[in-house]
Amino acid sequence: MIPYGRQSISDEDIEYVIQVLKSDWLTQGPRVKDFEKELEKKLGSKYAITANSATSCLHLACQALNLKKGDWVWTSPNSFVATANAALYCSAKVDFVDIDPITYNLCCKKLESKLLLAKKENLLPKVVIPVHFAGQSCDMKRLYELSLKYDFKIIEDASHAIGGKYMGELIGNCKYSAISVFSFHPVKIITTAEGGVATTNDPELAKSMSNNRAHGIERLLDNKKIHVKEEIWNYEQINLGFNYRLNDIQAALGLSQIKRLDDFVKRRHQIAINYDNELKNLGIQLPKQLESNYSSFHLYPIRISKNKGGQRQKDLYKKLIANNIGVNLHYIPIYRHPFFEKMGFKKGYCTESELHFKEVISLPIHQGLSDNEQEFIIRTILNCYKNI
Repeated sequence: MIPYGRQSISDEDIEYVIQVLKSDWLTQGPRVKDFEKELEKKLGSKYAITANSATSCLHLACQALNLKKGDWVWTSPNSFVATANAALYCSAKVDFVDIDPITYNLCCKKLESKLLLAKKENLLPKVVIPVHFAGQSCDMKRLYELSLKYDFKIIEDASHAIGGKYMGELIGNCKYSAISVFSFHPVKIITTAEGGVATTNDPELAKSMSNNRAHGIERLLDNKKIHVKEEIWNYEQINLGFNYRLNDIQAALGLSQIKRLDDFVKRRHQIAINYDNELKNLGIQLPKQLESNYSSFHLYPIRISKNKGGQRQKDLYKKLIANNIGVNLHYIPIYRHPFFEKMGFKKGYCTESELHFKEVISLPIHQGLSDNEQEFIIRTILNCYKNI
């Protein structure tokens, strides 16, 4: 089976991990800090706080922005459930803004219309979480302008997007947001097996996320800050935090992987160009890249309309799977999951997101995909369409 996404592990990656296994540190140690410094340098943020998953980072980000019961978080329904769940972990309420039919990202026009209505009802969101679907950035400048007008904070769910650019700058510099979050899951661009990072330029947000990923404990190297002055311990719990820490083994892998980030994204662009050239005449909707964006191409989503030749999404999906091509579907709208339907969300709430779900198929795209494998994928798709 040719997977839709897969990690690329080199001999150097393995050697980095072996060095940690032979060292005195296996849990959170010097390699974690080294990895965070490299991420700050690469992405252009002042702070990078790693954790054991992007989901954990999203939770830490919501907590750092003081989300609480009664607050609203708005996000895109075209995402994995973790985006919305992070807000629910803080007892906040979640709502969804439909997507743009071209980029499949949160639509700023629909957001603005929703904000106008919410202002009249005094139900404005405290936080908006745009999702950079497939690796292409949302319209962050416009979103930031709306945040100033309607007084909400922005967390970028950039889980798909490390190595991508917006207006010539790498996603993650937080120029238009409070916090950006990336995933290092094996199907993403670079991997730490499991893991994620939150970037920010705000020292207080960085301090909060760093503290709360480690049980809410502060380690104090001088006793001047110790709550009980006469004692000699050097740490104390300040908040109710979590065990969300990345370990040194994972960080070592990340340190090695990040060296190849640009090459990984470049290879994904080559694969995308090949798909573009070979599939452009089939009457299917191929992913469109806006001029303001340089996608990381975590995904290559195509959309198959039911009205074009009778070729439906399910038909093509089943044929590709039958030929050992591991295509996938991204995503069922979050609010269509049973858990969210129990909150009162109904089918048809975000029409474009539901249309997207009924038409989309994610084709294999990753740096380890060979030319022969891609040729086989393309040939199989063309054969499926030859009688249309």
